[in-house]
Amino acid sequence: MDANCIDYKETGYFSKTVIDYLDDVPELRSFYSYRPDLKGFAQLLENKKVTANRQLLAQVLTEQYFNADTPLLPYADTVKANIDLLAADNSYTVTTGHQLNIFTGPLYFIYKIVTAIKLARQLKTAFPDKEFVPVYWMASEDHDFAEINYTYIGGKKIQWQQEVSGATGRLSTKALRDALNQYKGILGLDNHATELAQIVETAYGSFSKLADATRYLVNALFGQYGLVIIDADDTRLKQQFAPIIQQDILEQNSFKHISASNGQLQKLGVHTQVNPREINFFYLTDDVRERLVFKDGHYEVLGHDIRFTQDELTAEINGHPERFSPNVVMRPLYQECILPNVAYIGGGAEIVYWLQLKANFDHYGISVPVLILRNSGLVVPKQAADKIQRMELTAAQLFKDADTIKKEWTLRNTQHDLSLNEEWRELQCIFEKVKLRAYKIDPTLAPSASAVQARLKHAIDNLENKLIKAEKRNFATRLTQIDAIKQDLFPKNSLQERTENFGLFYVKYGQVFIDELIHHFQPLDFKFTVLNA
Repeated sequence: MDANCIDYKETGYFSKTVIDYLDDVPELRSFYSYRPDLKGFAQLLENKKVTANRQLLAQVLTEQYFNADTPLLPYADTVKANIDLLAADNSYTVTTGHQLNIFTGPLYFIYKIVTAIKLARQLKTAFPDKEFVPVYWMASEDHDFAEINYTYIGGKKIQWQQEVSGATGRLSTKALRDALNQYKGILGLDNHATELAQIVETAYGSFSKLADATRYLVNALFGQYGLVIIDADDTRLKQQFAPIIQQDILEQNSFKHISASNGQLQKLGVHTQVNPREINFFYLTDDVRERLVFKDGHYEVLGHDIRFTQDELTAEINGHPERFSPNVVMRPLYQECILPNVAYIGGGAEIVYWLQLKANFDHYGISVPVLILRNSGLVVPKQAADKIQRMELTAAQLFKDADTIKKEWTLRNTQHDLSLNEEWRELQCIFEKVKLRAYKIDPTLAPSASAVQARLKHAIDNLENKLIKAEKRNFATRLTQIDAIKQDLFPKNSLQERTENFGLFYVKYGQVFIDELIHHFQPLDFKFTVLNA
């Protein structure tokens, strides 16, 4: 594949806050710890205070991968080598996280992990005396089933129809069969379709829980690159976090600190992504993940007849920490508590909400990792690439709306002069004379002359637009190609990566598709990558 890179700002799809963060705008500096560059990583590694129990982490991961009841996963030796590395004092993780979307969901799920793998390699080159392990954090405790139970592939929606409750990682995959068959049907039989069909069949057909199925699927795609997948829904890992769970529920520190940061960010014009609650934990069992609230002197599980006094709550946290699940504002703190992490890779919205969290990290004495905007990509199939070449469009032009592209193409290719700028300049000279004459006769007439001039300018602009529209009609056949290109590459007028699944690209290219992404993505360059397939 060939690649062209453009600035994120040029795409028009990234928020001002994210662009400001990448551009090192001074007003944001107090909301993160280190710049997303090699100098920032050097500073972090010099100051990093690792709170993780490395030996325990390696033990838990080993058991998650090599459970006696679990079939041996592909690339077991490669993954095990990286798990073993995590027990060493000179090893660190490069982490990304995401929900357990079926069949991996949209392309950016894949892009997140590719960014983590590539960045880990680059850090190893820059700091050869240290080890860096790419990690995918499964959001197995999340309960937003409606956000993960579907994917779009080839423009068709595949959906897992089921009534569920509780943490998605614990869901049974039995009811996924219809969706699985539909997905495999769309893959077809060409090229690498059989290979991918076997991977998803094994994942969702051989593993009873969604977390285990997702681990198999992601490992089949990325295990050969040493990616380690962690399911933090584990009693031993939660036990490390238990003191913070207890302190935060009783003292509501995250609510205080994040609320204060939100106020400061909002004054800077930042649209904050998350709002803390007084208690930022859910109570979690196999069938329940509901908010914990304080009411009438007791701690209650919302919508359930489960109540605790303060002493009972403390005993419950110490005895069963796995029953306390962090919400979106506390999950990053839990992550950084149990991993020796130096980088978190997320999308634009994630980067913004991490900016909201630094004061809370500081309160608990946990290091904030370097925040890395994940790589974004647009995969241009050959048919679309041929159309783009024939239309002589640039990569940056693709991100503009169709009408703008059509107008620019028409102006570039017309044999006529469609601009009335020269005529307007001549009219302006005439009006300057008219205004001067009116002023000499009666100074109060000058505004009236200006108003007539403004109306005429509006009329001239309308006429110019009509000239362009008329010429666009002359080019109608050619310009329909632009509509086709936009529909193919920007489904629902959004970025391809936010909708389309990776499946059909894998069918065409196989594992080479992942290899090409790893080759072309440059995590520290912060450019949007357009890949011509």
